[in-house]
Amino acid sequence: MAAAEAKAPAPAAGTRGAALLVLASIVSVQCGSALATSLFDEIGAAGAVFLRAGFGALVLLALTRGAVLRAREWPHRDVLLLGVAVAAVNLFFYAALERLPLGITVTLEFVGPLGVAIAGSRRRRDVVWVVLAAAGLVLLSDGAGGEGFDALGVALALAAGAFWAAYIVQSDRVGALGPGPGGATMAAVISAVLVAPLGLAQGGGEIFVPSHLAIGAAVGVLSTAIPYVFEMEALRRLPRAVFGVLMSLEPAVAAAIGFLALSQNLDAIEIVAIALVVVASAGALRSAASPPRD
Repeated sequence: MAAAEAKAPAPAAGTRGAALLVLASIVSVQCGSALATSLFDEIGAAGAVFLRAGFGALVLLALTRGAVLRAREWPHRDVLLLGVAVAAVNLFFYAALERLPLGITVTLEFVGPLGVAIAGSRRRRDVVWVVLAAAGLVLLSDGAGGEGFDALGVALALAAGAFWAAYIVQSDRVGALGPGPGGATMAAVISAVLVAPLGLAQGGGEIFVPSHLAIGAAVGVLSTAIPYVFEMEALRRLPRAVFGVLMSLEPAVAAAIGFLALSQNLDAIEIVAIALVVVASAGALRSAASPPRD
């Protein structure tokens, strides 16, 4: 009896640990994004995307090479489309990040997973989340003309969100092709190949400067390797609804990282707008069939 009582708290402890892994994953991704901005002046946003995609694909190949071998017989159309979605998300996101603060860029981009979650719902109360999210986005964009904003930056961030939504839908289809992460790894490789011409054209020889390669490798690890490992482990111990709610904290974490790492201050209206989107996302994603995975 004593032994059974001693073991009782283990599930709760495991859940707390998994939640911390998700939060650590979010922090890692946003730290990677902040670090990537240090490359923009030297190799451009597309060059930074190429380094992130290239090193990220290499890491995933190292972690999942067995799964890739097992995936040889899969139909490749869905995997190709997933690779296109991954490439487009990162290209549009980094292009927006050149023009907008990190927290605002991530918040605008989050319309993608939020839209997928709401589109899959048939509950009337989800209209509340649509209204909250819309209010937050209107406050953030301020008609795309607020101080420090740029209409093109807002459009790029929203385009990244649209492709994030496509990524979520396509990821489900690839996941249905077979077990394991082989499809995701193959899509990461395809993404790296697709962004290579644009990245090399914009970055040129500067891409191969050792310091730039080192930063690119760090971005790949922070934005791909660490989140992959942490989220896979967390999903083994967390319900998908809880995972989705935790992921909805991403805009707030991005705003905090932008403030701490990049000195990107936000005014009160922008903070309220981000909070509205976070609340809307948490409400919608709590019952979503598939949590967002970036």
